[in-house]
Amino acid sequence: MTAWLTRIALDLRHSAARRDLSDITAMHRRVMSLVPDDLGEQARHRAGVLFRLDYTVAGPVLLIQTALPPDPSRLPDGYGTVDTRDISPLLKALTSGMAVHYRIAANASKKAWKGDIAGKIVALSGRTAEEWWERKAKANGLDVRHLRAQPQPAARGRTVPVFHAITLFEGKAVIADADQVRAAVLSGIGRGRSYGCGLLSLAPVR
Repeated sequence: MTAWLTRIALDLRHSAARRDLSDITAMHRRVMSLVPDDLGEQARHRAGVLFRLDYTVAGPVLLIQTALPPDPSRLPDGYGTVDTRDISPLLKALTSGMAVHYRIAANASKKAWKGDIAGKIVALSGRTAEEWWERKAKANGLDVRHLRAQPQPAARGRTVPVFHAITLFEGKAVIADADQVRAAVLSGIGRGRSYGCGLLSLAPVR
């Protein structure tokens, strides 16, 4: 069980960074550029790639999690400030009963069963989105104790038609099943994992 987390504080003076922020398919390609090219089909899955955009006071931050060591030298010069660390020790240290802070940007959605939109995936919002996360968290070994939900900019593709509504869920939880939680961190949760959704970040409550 190995995982690396790469944090890139994007420099918005760089044209590539601005372009990637405006086109989630371009951002997906940029993220995938950090792992080897010869992974064949299901390359994202084989490399364990998940990513999330965090919108901070200082500017947008791109978080990329990989199961293979990333190669930040493949980023354009000046793209952003990069920091990479091995998070395997953190994952191994997770134990059932541990209190943690969590954060996840997820595509809270469900399949419609009635009306003209039957069979289509529809985005959830408000309390229904919070209930979606509470169910997903429980199914993945987390007992949510505190929850804040905030809509985020949607993942939109310009060159390829992509649209995923995104909600940021964060708060505190207690780990009910450490093995389930580790699996969820490594594989992601929910739809849209190729487009900035599903990366679960955890930190022990001190």
